[in-house]
Amino acid sequence: MEYGLIGALVLVASIYAIFQVFTAPISGIRKILWTLGIVLFPIAGFIVWLIAGPRGGTVRA
Repeated sequence: MEYGLIGALVLVASIYAIFQVFTAPISGIRKILWTLGIVLFPIAGFIVWLIAGPRGGTVRA
């Protein structure tokens, strides 16, 4: 039961991060690389996106 809840949370976080990648003002290749990182490493990719991902054009990744 606990693993299902954790898996669901990881899935929701990954979907959120991928949505944020596609709506971010970054180039196409960077979107692809961010998406691959999030898909291949869901937990680490989400955390790295939260820390290093672009925020409204103020920070460039």
